[in-house]
Amino acid sequence: MSDAMRVEEFDENRRYTYADYLEWEGPERFQLINGEVFQMASPSVTHQALLGELSIQFYNWLQGTPCQVFFAPLDVRLFPQKDKSDNTVVQPDVLVICDKDKLSKNSVDGAPDLAVEIVLPSNTHSELFLKFHYYLKAGVREYWVIDPERKKVQVHIYEDGHYISTAYEDNDHIPVTVLPGLDIALKDLWARIPGE
Repeated sequence: MSDAMRVEEFDENRRYTYADYLEWEGPERFQLINGEVFQMASPSVTHQALLGELSIQFYNWLQGTPCQVFFAPLDVRLFPQKDKSDNTVVQPDVLVICDKDKLSKNSVDGAPDLAVEIVLPSNTHSELFLKFHYYLKAGVREYWVIDPERKKVQVHIYEDGHYISTAYEDNDHIPVTVLPGLDIALKDLWARIPGE
């Protein structure tokens, strides 16, 4: 394709694959969830400030371990197929991978150990619900949803085929279950929000 495919050009009755996704060129960014296309909005300053703070904390903690931290934009193929027929490609804002076999040249192929989503006003309820469902189905061990407007974090821990969810807010500390010993102080995150 010579031109970027715009979201209005997608056939809402069609389910797209990773092979289709690779053909879309241009500045727009998309995610696929069960073949449905979701256009990604440009992140805000608040979003980027929180992403930066989390990336630094995870990066520093992971020095000398087999795990690595990555951040969007990076394609995560939750159910990769060799023929690229898989139809769920997401871009968590922050992710931790401890199994280097999941790292290919252009994507993460399989479930991250930790996925963090920072909510933007453009995120729809259905998109967040679908991601929750597919992260659970893929076996993402820990999944965070950060809502900077409300200063709340919902943490979902994978246990026996379902998520145990806990809400954190204000100046709580979040113990990172998949990285024992690491504790994220929310006051450090909120301090990064411009104007706070």
